[in-house]
Amino acid sequence: MKIQPANRRLGILLSGRGSNFEAIANQIASGKLRADIAVVISNVETAAGLERARTRGLETVYLPSKQRQREDFDREVVEILKKHDVSLVVLAGFMRILSRVFLEAFPFGILNIHPALLPSFPGTDAQQKTLDYGVKFSGCTVHFVDDTLDGGPIIAQAVVPVLDSDDAETLSLRILREEHRIYSEAIDLVLSGRCEIEGRRVRIRD
Repeated sequence: MKIQPANRRLGILLSGRGSNFEAIANQIASGKLRADIAVVISNVETAAGLERARTRGLETVYLPSKQRQREDFDREVVEILKKHDVSLVVLAGFMRILSRVFLEAFPFGILNIHPALLPSFPGTDAQQKTLDYGVKFSGCTVHFVDDTLDGGPIIAQAVVPVLDSDDAETLSLRILREEHRIYSEAIDLVLSGRCEIEGRRVRIRD
């Protein structure tokens, strides 16, 4: 199945500092990534990423999620994304699991980045889990979002060594540098229509 978004309009969802959002925005500003950020949405009013988006003059929306049914919240987010003609949804530290309502609205149209080499160490605290397990290499993974936790088809990965001197913070910083690099590359692959999904494998067309 070939993945071909209808346009190059991105919807960014974040809950925190938004460093991956900023890396993507910088790539767009430099002309290295041909895309437009149509809207930045956060479920946290004080999220630093939301303020950084406003500083850039981007359209922003704060939508509280506490004490709301997951499907109701997701339905409202989808409505906002559709209103802004978003074709590809990019999760940049969005700390919520998406419901079927969201997934059905954007089939193979939602990307996430995870700070580990999936399928190893899904979920939260991946860097500490990596250290606790004693693996020698870690990294990050960009994948399509489906109904399994960090389990969608993989688009791109980057590898970093795990050093004997590492703690969760130092390992996280080394992984984050690679996240900032490969997320924009993966977005471009999807927007360019170069991704084909066969089973679980994402094939990249020349």
